[in-house]
Amino acid sequence: MVIGFIGLGNMAKAMIGGVLKKAIVSPEDIIGSAATQKTCDKVAEKFGIQTRDSNRKVAKEADVIILAVKPQYFTQVIAEIMDDVDENKLVISIAAGKTLKWIEGAFEKKVKLIRVMPNTPALVGEGCTAVCRNELVSDEELAFAMSIFESFGQASVVNENLMDVVGGVSGSSPAYAFMFIEAMADAAVEGGMPRKQAYQFAAQSLLGSAKMVLETGKHPGELKDMVCSPGGTTIAAVRVLEENGFRGAVIDAIKACIDKTKQL
Repeated sequence: MVIGFIGLGNMAKAMIGGVLKKAIVSPEDIIGSAATQKTCDKVAEKFGIQTRDSNRKVAKEADVIILAVKPQYFTQVIAEIMDDVDENKLVISIAAGKTLKWIEGAFEKKVKLIRVMPNTPALVGEGCTAVCRNELVSDEELAFAMSIFESFGQASVVNENLMDVVGGVSGSSPAYAFMFIEAMADAAVEGGMPRKQAYQFAAQSLLGSAKMVLETGKHPGELKDMVCSPGGTTIAAVRVLEENGFRGAVIDAIKACIDKTKQL
């Protein structure tokens, strides 16, 4: 089974790293292409994979083709490889906003197609990936794709009509989390804590809180209540967040992200 990456940016590198760490395939069974030879050389040196000097060569040789380029380049890339993609090849897209129907239309024929939405924590093995497929993809092929995306985090199958929502709640949300960490650290610095230490305390606290939600299965509200002692310091802070529209701002931000995704 040869996996081919068209595009060797950060997300592709996260996938390659996960696949090799879990020994899903060996380095010699991964090939890739990129916009520059410099990028190809760097990725080949880091992971020991093979590279090709054209997208067409990757499409010809690979059994699974992962389109890991930005959405604005999809029309061009698909036009290059469409004649080399037949009914035996599996195509996986990570592009935001590009539906299964749109991608099939770009190929001008039916292809085995899986659409996914990963996020940047994949770079540290903690990704969250949504997956959907068209009717030509078998259960076995879906299972293989899931093994790829579970190699660098969690992956779940969703209905395609939820993919835009996924973009708002997991695809873009690391940015919101980074802003929250930065804001908490700023407050700690104002209180006298050194900046580097403030980031460590803020980031670890957010990581631990997320882990509690995932591992305990408890409702986030219940976990919040566990921290809020009657008349205590935490409930005083929660009151200030509520007064300043904390939840409403988060909801509005994610809605704006979803709306923007639908326009792509």
